[in-house]
Amino acid sequence: MRCIILALFLVAAWPVSASDDAEDCLVLILGDSLSAAYGMEQSESWPALLSGRLQQDGYRCRVFNSSITGDTTQGGLARLPRLLEAHHPDAVIIELGGNDGLRGLPLDVTESNLRSMITLSHEAGANIILAGVQLPPNYGRTYTERFRAMYPELAEEFGIALIPFILEGVALDPELMQDDGIHPNARAQPRILDIVWQRLRPLLH
Repeated sequence: MRCIILALFLVAAWPVSASDDAEDCLVLILGDSLSAAYGMEQSESWPALLSGRLQQDGYRCRVFNSSITGDTTQGGLARLPRLLEAHHPDAVIIELGGNDGLRGLPLDVTESNLRSMITLSHEAGANIILAGVQLPPNYGRTYTERFRAMYPELAEEFGIALIPFILEGVALDPELMQDDGIHPNARAQPRILDIVWQRLRPLLH
């Protein structure tokens, strides 16, 4: 995996389901470029595919994707209270931390931000999925191993669902990655959806 070129532009959060009528639940995705349709059409992204999977399987759920390319855990934490108040989600998928790691930010700060996001989501009554990411080895063994361990430790602490690595089976396959070696391409999105779906489906009523 090569160095990421951080595209620090803000995009408006978008609902990706076809209809809000008679919905039984709402799934909020709080992520970065891995969930923000980076380098592809929004309709190709795994959050959009998730909306289709929910409808296909008979769930009247809306997906609200509040992912921003380049976002950090600090940015996610700043945005989350407003999102929780506005949407009252039944499930929150937190997919953040990768940009913290790629910038070499202190791990205690990243961990504290993730812990705060989990706590806020729990207090709002939402089920939570924590989606982990991994860093390339050039960031040093100590840092990368501690970063990787942070996600399962938090999931165990709070008793929440965990995706150890959201790009499992994707990150090392060049056919599923964009030219930058960091971002998955459109062909990878169904595989990412399957990874997320395994954790989300048991949480749905």
